[in-house]
Amino acid sequence: MIIEVADERDFPGFLELAGQVEEWFGPMVEEPGFHDAVREHLRRGTALVAVPAPRDDGAGRDLLGGVLFDARPPAYHVDWIVVSRRARTAGVGRALLGEALRRFAGAPGTVEVVTFGADHPGAVASGARVFYERLGFLPAEAAAPGPEGGSRQVYRLARDGAGTHGTV
Repeated sequence: MIIEVADERDFPGFLELAGQVEEWFGPMVEEPGFHDAVREHLRRGTALVAVPAPRDDGAGRDLLGGVLFDARPPAYHVDWIVVSRRARTAGVGRALLGEALRRFAGAPGTVEVVTFGADHPGAVASGARVFYERLGFLPAEAAAPGPEGGSRQVYRLARDGAGTHGTV
């Protein structure tokens, strides 16, 4: 697996990944706002992808996962991270997040992500809360409900001058 900066050729792959998680997050594949967000991250160079092999042609790729990251020191935000169904539990999410932190998140600061609330069906099915907790993120305050109406919660990871407090 290789983690690299995504480009416009990866846009269809981001939509494919989004289609695999719409039952948890609500509509994205056809949403212009999601398209705009992905393209903005592609333009800024703050989108990363996990691929099974190096790029060797100009075509789009079958992505193992992708992350959209926002850095506004001292605050950093995981805007979106998804691993394809076939690659879940293989370390793709950890690799994507680790590379995003290395590339985009200086220290000191705080990394935040909004994920499912404890009562959301996706909290267990997606494994998101356990994923973040294993990486050292701590649950914080509730966030606004998602577009599908489900509860959301902020998770935070503190970073100091020595790096991350956690296992990413």
